[in-house]
Amino acid sequence: MLPSKLCCGILVGTALLTPVSADEPAKSEKKTKDVQANFERLKKLVGDWEVVDSKDEATKGKVALTYRLTAGGSAVIETVFPGSEMEMVSVYHRDGDQLVMTHYCCAGNQPRMRAKTGDSKDELVFEFTGGSNLDPAKDGHIHNGRIRFVDADHIQSEWEFYSGGKRANKHSFELVRKK
Repeated sequence: MLPSKLCCGILVGTALLTPVSADEPAKSEKKTKDVQANFERLKKLVGDWEVVDSKDEATKGKVALTYRLTAGGSAVIETVFPGSEMEMVSVYHRDGDQLVMTHYCCAGNQPRMRAKTGDSKDELVFEFTGGSNLDPAKDGHIHNGRIRFVDADHIQSEWEFYSGGKRANKHSFELVRKK
């Protein structure tokens, strides 16, 4: 059996000899830049948005989404169906090298998601990471989402609603900036 001081020395020495990829700092810096670029895209959504070609006469020409900045520009607040009984709020912000969102749902729960760049640089994909006031195996909640940046005045948005631990339906919106 080796003396404990010698064992600690061997462990420390081994840890010091463990190779660290030279790419790690570069990968971390790129991820941080990507997260900041995605957050800047969200910040450019500030304003009012309406559904394109709404088939529902009651929603034609009405604001379906509002984006605004808060906290010195460090968070984007999205209000869905503002002023209605179904009004909901999502708050997007950076958390270190991640872009995160908390959705304050009319279902009475608060799912949290992490964003990443989608298949193209023009889309953000949101993945469920947990939430409050919900059991994801049982309770209905928004679970995944996607925002596609078509151009400065057009976005597409898709959100999957889960219930009983599996996808129940998907809500898709095509939105245009209200002028």
